[in-house]
Amino acid sequence: MRTVRKVLGTVRWYARELTGEAEYERYCDRHRRHHPNAPVPTRREYQQIRSSHCERERPSRCC
Repeated sequence: MRTVRKVLGTVRWYARELTGEAEYERYCDRHRRHHPNAPVPTRREYQQIRSSHCERERPSRCC
């Protein structure tokens, strides 16, 4: 039973990393530490912040 839980926990961790679920939670933890008085962005707001950052930081291609 213990081994099954460990395997399921590993699969759950891997799936959360793959889907980006854990990334949002890490962002919220960091946001709370660095900006304790500011409200934490919702998941939708986080996605908008992330996509606008990616658009600004994306290197241009020649081809």
